[in-house]
Amino acid sequence: MAGGRARDLGVVIGELPTGPANAITDVPGVRVGHASVREREDGDPHAVRTGVTAIFPHEGWPWDEPVYAGVHILNGYGETIGVNHLSEWGVLMTPIVLTSTAQIGTAYDATLRWAAGIDRRAAREIMPVVSECDDSFLNDILSFPLRDEHVAAALDGARGGPVQEGAVGAGLGMQCFDFKGGIGTASRVVSGFTVGVLVLTNHGSRHELLLAGVPVGRAITDLMPREHTEGSCVVVVATDAPLLPHQLRRLAVRAGLGLARGGSSASNGSG
Repeated sequence: MAGGRARDLGVVIGELPTGPANAITDVPGVRVGHASVREREDGDPHAVRTGVTAIFPHEGWPWDEPVYAGVHILNGYGETIGVNHLSEWGVLMTPIVLTSTAQIGTAYDATLRWAAGIDRRAAREIMPVVSECDDSFLNDILSFPLRDEHVAAALDGARGGPVQEGAVGAGLGMQCFDFKGGIGTASRVVSGFTVGVLVLTNHGSRHELLLAGVPVGRAITDLMPREHTEGSCVVVVATDAPLLPHQLRRLAVRAGLGLARGGSSASNGSG
């Protein structure tokens, strides 16, 4: 499910032009896939609303053509498997997989088994990068519904072009500024290069929400489920600019500045 984008309503963020899809997939070769898992949504207190999202850095297999990568952790109350390897070597050798907190291990195992089905030799040497946000506000997080076939569906279904946003894939059970959250994406073109971003949003307090510098959250006070003072957001940044790992880490740092411009803050329990 996806609603309208701010730009569709005449709200323009920043001054740089967007790519054709205004999505991370505007970076040549980048692909995104989702798989959503829904169960018992008819008022059952143990309803399942979760999923998985996969991002590929290019059109081939990442273990055959690793790409330079960097990482930055704004506030470490969250988990990303494979981040030590990525930081130490400065390369990405697998898709990046996003999911729910309680399913991060399942997603890691499933990604590795998926890779082994394609190239067993390579699967012995890679360490999938898997990150999470806590979707327990709308999902029975301890029902552990994620299966290998869900992860494989997201990986096999990854495509370029427009990216489905909102309550889909890993974003199905997430919230953002006390609204329904989930997956978001955008791109900008600068000096002939493209920078694309995909976010898994699960953070923010309504009264802090800024849109193009305007504190709109203070004006929208109805339909408040409850205030969230802590939360998490995973930001995946891609570019076709020829940057080295240390430069990519510097680019990743700027993602935190972007979150702040939207009204986010890093509480002690935020990831």
